[in-house]
Amino acid sequence: MKEISDNARMLIFVALTVLIFGIFSRFYKPPVQPPQNQQQTSGQAAPGQPNSTAALAQTAATSQAAAKAPPVIPAIQASDEKSVVVESPLYRVELSNRGAVVRSWQLKKYFDDQTPPHPLDLVDPSASQQLGYPFSLMLPDTHLESEANVAALYQVTTSAGTADGTLTAPVDVTFHWSDGHLDITKKLSFSTDYELAVEASASLDGKPVTPIGIAWRGGFGDRAVYKASQLVSVYYQTGGKLSLLQYKKLGVPTNQSEYAEQPGSMEFLGIEDQFFTAAFIPNGTDVTLWHFTQYHTTSGGSEPEAEMAAGTKTGAPLKMRVFVGPKDLALLSKVQPSLEALINFGWTGIIAKPLLFVLQWMHKYIPNYGWAIVLFTLALTTALFPIRLTTSRSMRKMQAVAPEIRSIQDRYKKYSMSDPRKRKMNEEVMAVYSREGINPMGSCLPMLIQLPFLWAFYRMLSGAIELRHAPWIAWIHDLSAKDPYYILPIAMTLTSFVMMKMTPQPTAGDPAQQKMMAFMPLMMGAIFINLSSGLNLYYFVNNLVGMAQQWYLNKSMPPPNNSKFKKKKE
Repeated sequence: MKEISDNARMLIFVALTVLIFGIFSRFYKPPVQPPQNQQQTSGQAAPGQPNSTAALAQTAATSQAAAKAPPVIPAIQASDEKSVVVESPLYRVELSNRGAVVRSWQLKKYFDDQTPPHPLDLVDPSASQQLGYPFSLMLPDTHLESEANVAALYQVTTSAGTADGTLTAPVDVTFHWSDGHLDITKKLSFSTDYELAVEASASLDGKPVTPIGIAWRGGFGDRAVYKASQLVSVYYQTGGKLSLLQYKKLGVPTNQSEYAEQPGSMEFLGIEDQFFTAAFIPNGTDVTLWHFTQYHTTSGGSEPEAEMAAGTKTGAPLKMRVFVGPKDLALLSKVQPSLEALINFGWTGIIAKPLLFVLQWMHKYIPNYGWAIVLFTLALTTALFPIRLTTSRSMRKMQAVAPEIRSIQDRYKKYSMSDPRKRKMNEEVMAVYSREGINPMGSCLPMLIQLPFLWAFYRMLSGAIELRHAPWIAWIHDLSAKDPYYILPIAMTLTSFVMMKMTPQPTAGDPAQQKMMAFMPLMMGAIFINLSSGLNLYYFVNNLVGMAQQWYLNKSMPPPNNSKFKKKKE
């Protein structure tokens, strides 16, 4: 057979291909897709098109569902309870990770009344165990508050890299705890002085908890002084004016909703006793003060405890500075804003503050504050002697005309005070004073000038922390406490009585006046018997110097001779 050429083979291949294609097209046709409706066109995406409108709608629906679901918050807690101790040359603070609270706050330069003495602890362990510890959180719900302050075991991290052992200030201590719903962070930044910075935040299922506050619970201060619970106060300063709230004014709530509340733009707020304070200073934001009184059980029954909390209602993290330490004027003046107002000099501050500076200066050269008070009293009484001299001269003049004045008064005593003839009596009395050159107020004005100094010295000594545990002699071991044997109050009362007898009286012949003057030293003794030894020492020395001065005045200015007037009357 003749072999087929390559060209013929190509023609046959092409013809067969065309024939097969034609037969396939004839008997097999692809199905026609039905037209899409408007809803499918606008709401469904074609396969393989993930960026279509339908995909975006599905993603949005998924996002909304995710937004409604609570966020996943990991549980954060420590495995066991432990303490963290922070120390500086001024304090030793013990913190517990159970509740992230303060269990002890000792001031190293101040001591308690135990034998032997220990560094003063501002935290009362007995009251705190029952009522709560300082730096616990105040939250709007009792259950949440109990979880945060009692049940929670916080994880602790520090800027020192370890939470074990004793940390040395400056150092930051951060507490963090979460049960998957409630999440709390508390950070305490300790410095080497008496100040620290505090930050706290709380959220529930991702939302801020409001209100939130840092509380000082379980009482405050020196227990030896705190037995007189009225000496512990909650305070706040607004517009430069300090307001004090005694424990009786704090309210006794049964739950958080009954806490007394004081909102406003405050410079500072806190709690204090006679010599120490915990002052909360807002960090440029408005804070709210909550204050309340709670009672804890003691062996003698129950005892009131003044408590407070400083916080915010804004939902923002709480940030404040806190001063925990002595009410020392030099230290308080360095805090910004100044806490000087916590030393309550009252209206005599303009005099009392310089007196305190002078006493502190004298103590540099006389290491015993008791003898410094004695020397200071000598100097002050000597400086006021010209006033005593003027008073004595005026009283001698009043004594000289006293019989004549009494005679005038006797002639008009039958008339009532509303009778116009009483005016004539006053005119005659004033004529006698004018004739003798006597100012009727001359015996009173010098004494009124002395009173501010005497009262300022009283306010200065009663608030001076320098006298706390400062000894004098023998039985006086604490000039800020009362005399244990009442020797100084009794001596002050006796010398006051002698002074009264030595001082000339313008109405020496008036029996009612004499009885009233004799009763005044007894009244002073009753008042001063429970006041500080330093105050009694001051008034006792003041009386001794006054007796010496009055003896000199009586010798140099003897009482007038009224015998001529008596003979004339007879």
